Amino acid sequence: MKGTEVGLPEMLLCRERRSDQQRGMIAAHHCPLVSFSMNIPGPIKTNARIRAAFEQGKEALLSALNENGIRILQISQFNENTGDELMLAAAPQDGEKPQSSFSQTLKSITSRIEDTHPLGRLFDMDVIETTGEKLSRPAFRKCLICGRQAQECARSRTHTVKEMQDKIDEMLTDAGLSE
Repeated sequence: MKGTEVGLPEMLLCRERRSDQQRGMIAAHHCPLVSFSMNIPGPIKTNARIRAAFEQGKEALLSALNENGIRILQISQFNENTGDELMLAAAPQDGEKPQSSFSQTLKSITSRIEDTHPLGRLFDMDVIETTGEKLSRPAFRKCLICGRQAQECARSRTHTVKEMQDKIDEMLTDAGLSE
């Protein structure tokens, strides 16, 4: 996989920036957030093909939110070597204050995109409550390679980074995203 490699220090700074941004958006809008990034294992987190896949995920997300009458109060996008990220503060269309069921609606929308979009397995769409807590998926994600629970494969390092990158390259090619 081609791209710029990033190390742990860069990833930790990115995580800190993301957390600060999330807290600031929650404080400003008092509503849940959707945080979207790509699920790319290994030291290369983005390149032109991954960014094109990210843009497809962004379009799917914005379209689904619009179709469900969800207002976007603020949107931030970052395209860094540490990966492509989109954060948005969301509220019901009618202007009512978001309730916990609204966060569940957002999670349902994002999970549906992750589960049905041809590149959805590469999407990481989190819903973050106003408390800062991330909502859990209703079901565990499956491994890209073997279909077992992804967390188990990651924890036991069942597959090499090269195997995962090769699978991601195959998925991007199958989606028509050529180099």
